[in-house]
Amino acid sequence: MQIAERIKSDLTAAMKAGEKERVGALRLVLSELQKAHKDGGDDEQAVLRRERKRRRESEQAFRDAGRDELAAQEAAEAQLIGAYLPTELSDEEIDRLVASAVRETGAEGPRDMGKAIKHVMDAAQGRADGKRVSQRVKEALT
Repeated sequence: MQIAERIKSDLTAAMKAGEKERVGALRLVLSELQKAHKDGGDDEQAVLRRERKRRRESEQAFRDAGRDELAAQEAAEAQLIGAYLPTELSDEEIDRLVASAVRETGAEGPRDMGKAIKHVMDAAQGRADGKRVSQRVKEALT
């Protein structure tokens, strides 16, 4: 629970500084990490990616509904969560991984997308969004 320990430390600092929004966001994330740990899930990065994705989806829903204040709050929480994750791979780096995956798996068309995506996701080690990878693999195989 390496990331959880960092979040606990940051939570304490935010409480002392009186940063209410930050405290609330950190508590929610810490709660999700502790729940996952209790359920046997030790992949803290996966929990953080899931929570960041939820915030981004909520942000978009609020923007679509014209609720810019709530959208801004969700965006801030997503950014806060993202600070605890490793840097995302660039499009060029993903393209290199896709090319390598296509070569190594022998993928030739859309039927082979699953094999290539799995290969890329394993190589990316949590530093690439599955949706981006899927899109890049699809482009490479069509």
